[in-house]
Amino acid sequence: MSAAEEAIDAVDAIAVELYALPPEQFTAARNARAAGDRELSGRVKALRKPTVAAWAVNLLAREGQLRDALELAAALREAQDDLDSAELARLSRRRRALVSALATQAVQLAHDRGVTVSGAARDDIQKTVNAAVMDAAAAAAVMSARLVRPLEASGFDAVDVTDAVGGSLPGLPDTPAPTRDDLAERRARKAAEREAREAERAAGEAGRELDKIEALLAKTRERSGLLRERIEDVRADLARLEAEEAKAARETERLDEEFGAAASRARAATKRADAARAAVSAD
Repeated sequence: MSAAEEAIDAVDAIAVELYALPPEQFTAARNARAAGDRELSGRVKALRKPTVAAWAVNLLAREGQLRDALELAAALREAQDDLDSAELARLSRRRRALVSALATQAVQLAHDRGVTVSGAARDDIQKTVNAAVMDAAAAAAVMSARLVRPLEASGFDAVDVTDAVGGSLPGLPDTPAPTRDDLAERRARKAAEREAREAERAAGEAGRELDKIEALLAKTRERSGLLRERIEDVRADLARLEAEEAKAARETERLDEEFGAAASRARAATKRADAARAAVSAD
């Protein structure tokens, strides 16, 4: 490493320390540090005081709170490469929620250090985090933890990171652009994943439908069994009643015969009584 590169690294390291301080302490600390190091004095003195929004975003970077945002950025780039509109829509919703949550967290981190973040500064924090998700250069600037001004992504244009970082501007990670074969393979994998998810969803629905029908079948079988038992009880009652009715019919027939005989005897007795009374009256 050359002397110039060592000097750049040293200034960057000093910048990270200075930007960890609350903004109102920055200027005095920077001047004191510049006075104590003659070789780097000019470069250290050139470090600019960060805005409250930039300082709060630096807090997020130092606290390691931007990992989810960077992972989301990679997923968004992959979805864009794959032309996956459904995945882009889902990731965009997640991006908005995550950016808002991180802005809230940055405001809380600042508050914990005794710094109040205004509404305008909170908006700048949110725009900066969003820019880091949308643009690789902005992400590199934010992750340096040496941001001095807020960033903003506008449309499809690259985010302007000029003079946005104290010290040297961090380079972009060395990630080769995907080849046509890579994209084709990725899209095929995405299509297979979507097909698998759809198959799992269909299988889940079929399983739930099967469980529903099985439950209904069990209830119907139970009701059928109860009705069968009731029918058997009714049949037994009917057989008993039919037997009792036959017995009553036979008894009725017997009593009818006895009634007829008794009636005949009563008529004969009445005739004899009438004759006897007549004979007595004649005498």
